Amino acid sequence: MFPKTGNTFQNNGSKLNSQIEYRDAIWSALTDELGGTHQAAKTTMRWTGVSERTARNWMSGSHAPAGEHLIELMRNSDAVLSAVLALAGRREAHAFARLDLVRTELQVMLRAIDMIEGQGTS
Repeated sequence: MFPKTGNTFQNNGSKLNSQIEYRDAIWSALTDELGGTHQAAKTTMRWTGVSERTARNWMSGSHAPAGEHLIELMRNSDAVLSAVLALAGRREAHAFARLDLVRTELQVMLRAIDMIEGQGTS
């Protein structure tokens, strides 16, 4: 019989906790943004290309998306993007991205106001 060699690592259950935390964060983000209706599942299906059953599993919090589906959700949902960045400890990254969007919207609004004021004085 050969002796066991190599490194052993303690599993303190933190991976399980992070999986549950991830699943709950995605569930919460999707239901906050889309609600818990059948239409919410259809929207999730359209965003990601998954089956209705998969979308309902995400919406119920029993499963969470992996890889390419998570990317598609983040592309289409600010709530999911924010949740993932929060889990990664990067809340400020989303805040800075939102500031750029707000700045752009303000510039558009200011141009519209300038046009309205310019038309009113003529």
